[in-house]
Formats: sequence, C-alpha cells, structure tokens
Amino acid sequence: MNFVEHIGIAVNNIESANELYTALLGVAPYKMETVESERVMTSFFQVGKNKIELLEATHENSAIAKFIAKKGEGIHHIAFDVNDIESEMTRLSNLGFQLLQEKPKRGADNKLVCFVHPKSAHGVLIELCQSIKDE
Repeated sequence: MNFVEHIGIAVNNIESANELYTALLGVAPYKMETVESERVMTSFFQVGKNKIELLEATHENSAIAKFIAKKGEGIHHIAFDVNDIESEMTRLSNLGFQLLQEKPKRGADNKLVCFVHPKSAHGVLIELCQSIKDE
C-alpha cells in the first residue's frame, strides 16, 4: 500500500456537508459524482496531498444509509492507494483478511476499488483504490 488515498465520511445531506467542509477546509469540492452501483452521491475535497470524500445515500437500502442508521454520520472508511489491486487483494486474502468483493469494481474518482471487512481490521472498513489508466 502506498499512502492513504482518502478518508470517507458518511453524511445525511451532501449539500449542507459541502458547505460545512468548504468553510472548514477553505476549499470547495473538486468533484461530485453519483456511483449508481453503490447508490451513493460523492463529493471530493483536496487539501494538500490529502483527500476527503463525503458520501450521501441515494437509496434507503444502500450501505451508506444502513451505516448512518446504525452509527450516525461520521467516518465510514479509510482508503489506501495500491499499484495492483488484484495482487493486493490476493495478498490480503492469503493473510486471512475478509474481502467484500471477489473482483475489484469501478468506484468514484476514476478508481478500481475493493473493501476489506471491518471485522478483519479492528472495526475499520478499509478500501483499496487503484487509479484507472486511460486507454
């Protein structure tokens, strides 16, 4: 793993959260997008080398909606940049980590992603991210 790619924060209302984080961080989000497969709207802030991703559920049965219903708004996951997501998935699986996907899937911000179950990481949802190369 190379570095922390971003920290994901689950929010009830992305517009009001964008206003709050714009005031807090002193920068506006550089990107907003909907990830239909995850039923989520995302918003990304870049602060130096660090990124914050805000996530709002777009459906009541999405993982973010369930997270907020159970735990409330707050840190949802920590994402790590990797060079080769498939080999990293194999490595972690061989070490006994429980992966939530068998294959990487397309995520927000032009990334391939895979999640490691929180039970495998002391209660923290870990996301592996690999930038998708333009073809």
